[in-house]
Amino acid sequence: GLAAMDIDRPANVSVFDFVGGVQLLQGGDTRTAIPVILIGICVSGAVGNLLVLLIFIRDFRNGKGSEVKALLASLACTDLVILLLCAPVRAVTYYRQTWTLGGFVCSTTDWFQHSCVVAKTLVLAVTTRAKHTLVPSSGGGVLYTPTWIHGALAFIWIVSMMFPIPQMLFASLLQLGGNTVCVSEVPACASEFMSLFYKIYPTATFVVPVVFTLAYYTKALHVAVNHAPSPQHQSKVTLVLLCLSGALGLMLLPEWGTFTWIRLGYNKPPVGLIIFAQVLLYACSSVSPVILMTMYDDVRQGLVAIWLVATCRSSKHVPGVKCPTTEGNGAEIGANAVSGEEKTFPDVEHFWTGRRNTNVEEEQDPVPWEREEKML
Repeated sequence: GLAAMDIDRPANVSVFDFVGGVQLLQGGDTRTAIPVILIGICVSGAVGNLLVLLIFIRDFRNGKGSEVKALLASLACTDLVILLLCAPVRAVTYYRQTWTLGGFVCSTTDWFQHSCVVAKTLVLAVTTRAKHTLVPSSGGGVLYTPTWIHGALAFIWIVSMMFPIPQMLFASLLQLGGNTVCVSEVPACASEFMSLFYKIYPTATFVVPVVFTLAYYTKALHVAVNHAPSPQHQSKVTLVLLCLSGALGLMLLPEWGTFTWIRLGYNKPPVGLIIFAQVLLYACSSVSPVILMTMYDDVRQGLVAIWLVATCRSSKHVPGVKCPTTEGNGAEIGANAVSGEEKTFPDVEHFWTGRRNTNVEEEQDPVPWEREEKML
């Protein structure tokens, strides 16, 4: 059975809640099941986000970067931080059933996790202002991103770290019958101001940005499909961003819902719902790279290219296995495995027909800059 030990709320405290995971859980099955689930999500999500980051860095080095890619790379970094720094704290707490990580982690863990979650939502909202077109690469293979993105990200992180400061102020260690627990206690004297804050905070950092982002991309997709000259080009990235913001909204809704439910002083939500909401929050960070790898053409092609490079390197030690020859770096092959609709420039066609490199198919173009630049 799933039950938490009931703790009477102290008389002078208006909000009383566990920090860093539900503690004093009764029932041995949750003690092992939840940490195992969390570790599984962490490992798979971290691998996925690392791959996505590698692909975006490679794109920028090859002069195929865009503003959207720069923002999606920062999103992948934030997901990595959530999975590697926030989720293990919850796994340890659920396993130990009491708080064993000390006062500093107790006071900062919820604040830090909230900062990352808010930053994710705001970064996705900022993608609505970003262009999908290619950003010219600066010489020497230096990663170039437009300066407004650096400013936007700095502003987002400052806002994201300031909003959840109450999570840090009210978190403290408490001794309960020989057990140490980490709790959030809002004193009664601050209850009026904090109840107003806990109405504004989720609205400003979750509801408004998510609704705005979903509405913007739904409208953009409608326009792209019905009115754009080349709908498939414009609508693909828009669809990816719509799915990302939709997944984020749906998967973070239970966490924000239970958080606000507890903070506004209504009767407590069921423990099972609180735990489910926390697990969904981490699952959200490992779903993002899956959406990108399955739906975003550039990421999928980058994945193919990285896989080809990896298999070629391993097959060099195995005699008799022939790898496709490439010009320049081996990662270029497969990078432009796009649908055969795209045509080469007329003045390049005579060059294509006379090429000797016959074992590379036409659609697996090893020299992508000879192609028309794609919108995506």
